[in-house]
Amino acid sequence: MHLIVGLGNYGKKYQYTRHNFGFLLADQIIADHNLQNSGLKFNSELYSGKIAKHDVIVIKPQTYMNLSGKAVLECMNFYKINLANLIVLHDELDLELGRIKIKTGGGNAGHNGLKSISEVVGNEYLRIRLGISRPVNLQFEIADYVLSKFNDDELKIVENVNKKISSEISLIINK
Repeated sequence: MHLIVGLGNYGKKYQYTRHNFGFLLADQIIADHNLQNSGLKFNSELYSGKIAKHDVIVIKPQTYMNLSGKAVLECMNFYKINLANLIVLHDELDLELGRIKIKTGGGNAGHNGLKSISEVVGNEYLRIRLGISRPVNLQFEIADYVLSKFNDDELKIVENVNKKISSEISLIINK
């Protein structure tokens, strides 16, 4: 079984913010692969089904970002999911908008969701890093920037990225 974790902040006011790129991608995967809503479990919205003949759970933690690890750990323990089968979808400041990097392990680059997950399960899990670019306006605080909404042009890029990754997620799961 594989666990895909979309990182973001719950609530409508955060829906299209940069920090919710992980949630937006999770939503695309859920829709494209007809995953079933299994309700609220492990402090998360939980969806389940099959992708490429693999059993898959997708969660969107409904905790604060810095507590995402608690939701991940509870789900992994309940379903006995191996760390090698954990995939985390998250926004990445150090990549330009539209760039994607997939890697296993590494640091958290100040991302509180990754920090929380790594503290409870270790850091040797697969990450799909979704570029949001650093702010060009130096007057922007990073926290304000990641919580700002994508504009219409940026949202088109996000949607294209999400469709691309969702269509290729079976390759990622199959490694």
